[in-house]
Amino acid sequence: MITEHALLPVIAGQEAEFEAAFAEARGIISAMPGFRTLSLSRSAETPNTYLLLVEWDTIEDHTVGFRGSAEYQQWRALLHRFYEPFPVVEHFTRVL
Repeated sequence: MITEHALLPVIAGQEAEFEAAFAEARGIISAMPGFRTLSLSRSAETPNTYLLLVEWDTIEDHTVGFRGSAEYQQWRALLHRFYEPFPVVEHFTRVL
């Protein structure tokens, strides 16, 4: 199992619109092969920063399967306009 980690810097003032768009986008990602679960959390200290954690069976399920799919283009159209700057995404494997 792989955990995708991304801090999402949403443009200040657009948090409500982002959360509504993410609710729609969640249905896209959750239908992808290799998807296990996700969580989206909002920072208490910086309310326009969100933490996205997505669990995948493999890195390739995310980087090749999801990002290479037509569904990713829908995800991108819904969400990428909210980010400034664009988020850095990293993948983690559980140690303990």
